[in-house]
Amino acid sequence: MDYAELMKAFGAFFAIMNPFVNLPIFLALTAGFTVAQQRTLALKITIFSAIMCAVILFAGHRIIDFFGITIDQFRIAGGLVLAHIAWSMLNGNSITSHHGTEKEQDHMQDLSGLAFYPITFPMIVGPGTIATLIIYAGHAKGIEGLIAIGGVVGAILAMLFIVLFFAAFFGKVLSDTMRVIMTRLMGMILLAIAMEMIVAGAKAVLPGLA
Repeated sequence: MDYAELMKAFGAFFAIMNPFVNLPIFLALTAGFTVAQQRTLALKITIFSAIMCAVILFAGHRIIDFFGITIDQFRIAGGLVLAHIAWSMLNGNSITSHHGTEKEQDHMQDLSGLAFYPITFPMIVGPGTIATLIIYAGHAKGIEGLIAIGGVVGAILAMLFIVLFFAAFFGKVLSDTMRVIMTRLMGMILLAIAMEMIVAGAKAVLPGLA
């Protein structure tokens, strides 16, 4: 996998798993927690996210093969999911597929296993992340390609850990305006990547379009 593809993958994963976008939700869910408890939770979230991403990266394409779905068909579907998420980000709407519905959010504080649900799944590793992992894994060339994608995801998870570990500090530094600007920018980037996935998948499924 060449440098350009890796940078494109980094942009896609960063837009979907953006630690700074998820930070306000993390702070809201951990209101009343001590700094030590927040940091323990940050470590568990990173570990759970890494395990989920690794499983999907190496086994995701086998799962869609089981259902008789080709990677190009999934590329179109995944692109549509990403486009929906990107459009919500551009318009400042909540992303219920990643952040949960209002009813789910009302009960989040009462749930045990906060580290896994709802923070790891579906906030960090939600439908958009899963679709992107499967798509890039399906087009990776050999084990080297999978390791390269894994490295990109690992870098994002390392950033996520740092941001959540120092959540109290970043929460004071990152203003609401900065969060809005970052969300809109990441939404535009993600929408462009989603459109490329849809077009590439359509051309493969319908050769007459090429």
